Amino acid sequence: MSGPEVSIRSLSPRERPEWEPLWQGYLSFYKASQPPEATDVLWTRLHDPAEPMHALGAWVDDTLLGITHYLFHRSFWTVGDYCYLQDLFVAPEARGRGLGRSLIEAVGDKALEAGANRVYWLTHEDNHAARALYDKVAARPGFIQYRRLLQEENRHGRET
Repeated sequence: MSGPEVSIRSLSPRERPEWEPLWQGYLSFYKASQPPEATDVLWTRLHDPAEPMHALGAWVDDTLLGITHYLFHRSFWTVGDYCYLQDLFVAPEARGRGLGRSLIEAVGDKALEAGANRVYWLTHEDNHAARALYDKVAARPGFIQYRRLLQEENRHGRET
């Protein structure tokens, strides 16, 4: 007997109603918020062929249960681009079923197809469940991230 069928694929523009609850869940997880116009711009960029930004979804029995956003950028260190896996979220009820790993692997496949040299991502140090997976599928190089906010409107709010 086999389990439910899992499909990892790019999200289409008409799938925003399925995507948005997961995006809002991701923001809530990190205690962040975003104005509606920023979400609109994000969704538009994810489907603009001129943008280096992309989205994949993890579907189980025709239900979207996980999302990831990734983008490509140049590097001073390699000829090929780097791929930054910026966001990864799996619905709480679907965790532990391999969807996060499948999404990471799918981003890796997309990066290879694009000629990228590396996929990398960040997570909060307190995100122990995610880190348990990440420690199995990638190396942790030990770098510490620093940020300096540049827009006045962001200097007083919580940034993610």
